Amino acid sequence: MYCSLVFLAAVLSTAYCAVYNIEMTRTPSQRSKMIRDGTWPAYLKYKELMRMSNKATSSQPMNDYVDVVYIGNITLGNPQQQFTVVLDTGSSNLWVADKTCGSVKRAKASNGEDISKAACPKKTTFDSSKSTTYVADGRKWSIQYETGSTKGFLGQDTACFGGTGTSQLCVPKVIFGQATTIHPIYGNNANDGMLGLAFTSIAADHITPPLIQAINMGLLDQPIFTVWLTHRGPVNNVRGGMITYGALDTTNCGNVIAYQPLSSATWWQFRMNGVSCGSYTSSQGWEVMSDTGTSYIGAPASVVQQLARQVGATYVSNYQTYSIDCNSPKPDIVFTIGTNSYNLKPENYVVNEGLGFCEFSFFTLNGAGFFPAWILGDPFIRQVCNVYDIGQQRIGFAAPLH
Repeated sequence: MYCSLVFLAAVLSTAYCAVYNIEMTRTPSQRSKMIRDGTWPAYLKYKELMRMSNKATSSQPMNDYVDVVYIGNITLGNPQQQFTVVLDTGSSNLWVADKTCGSVKRAKASNGEDISKAACPKKTTFDSSKSTTYVADGRKWSIQYETGSTKGFLGQDTACFGGTGTSQLCVPKVIFGQATTIHPIYGNNANDGMLGLAFTSIAADHITPPLIQAINMGLLDQPIFTVWLTHRGPVNNVRGGMITYGALDTTNCGNVIAYQPLSSATWWQFRMNGVSCGSYTSSQGWEVMSDTGTSYIGAPASVVQQLARQVGATYVSNYQTYSIDCNSPKPDIVFTIGTNSYNLKPENYVVNEGLGFCEFSFFTLNGAGFFPAWILGDPFIRQVCNVYDIGQQRIGFAAPLH
């Protein structure tokens, strides 16, 4: 076992090895709420203006997190303070709202509103004065998103995967962000922060992610984790899946069908050979990434248009999404990765959020530079369990058992 080897090499007398199963919850879609109350088109225009005016740069993909997300519990400090975070394989930093969130004066919005305070009252916040293991870091910290940034400072404390009263993976001396400013668009989201599960190379300030730190310390049986997501339809705040740290999830997932080597140990990035649906086939090949923090599947515009045509989806410009008949028969969308094909079933690419119409869960991704051309988000991960092998820098795919 990996953990035993670490023990022999490092003689870590205070650590122990284990496998940890952490449940995830599917949270409400803020985007669907905004569509219902008529504010979504205005938000899209605002977001586009922010894209054009924002001159900041970032080394990692920037998601809005206004759609359906999968969240889980963590704790920080001693005694433990519990938080709900997005479990995100598309980023690498841990951050939560700090008790000082909203207290730092920032530039006001165009309407004069103090945007620094808008999101903070709805978050559970971290109080470092209540933790006996907290150590101040002193560095400022920020992450830039499409619509604004999350800013604050860095601290160090014990971070535990899982909520209080559960079997937890606890990692000492974790450096994490304490947010003093959170953009108001994230105010209604259910999460208090983010837990990044990608590699150190894309972490802000090159901070070692908590899971990488746990592996370096030999706290897991194997340097892997498995993600299994459920398909529940238009329901929220329900059990949404499981992340298993340190092993293959043999309760919810079958044997690994195949592994694909990572082409870049930054995001969970690898090569996909082709895609087909109905009469459409493309074997162009692309760089893609597996991302639990992206609710839909992002692809080049020409591919999305072809796939939409094959499944009978129609673009709705006001919402920048594709509507699709909820009940009509539809073909599978087939992804070719390595020598294997993975069929994405209609039940996973047709999304019913109770809006009066269903959505085709693909969006146009304008990949540039080193950024992957595709994001295989939650619909793909609901179809096949994803096994993230940090030790061998590869990703595996297994059929879900239920």
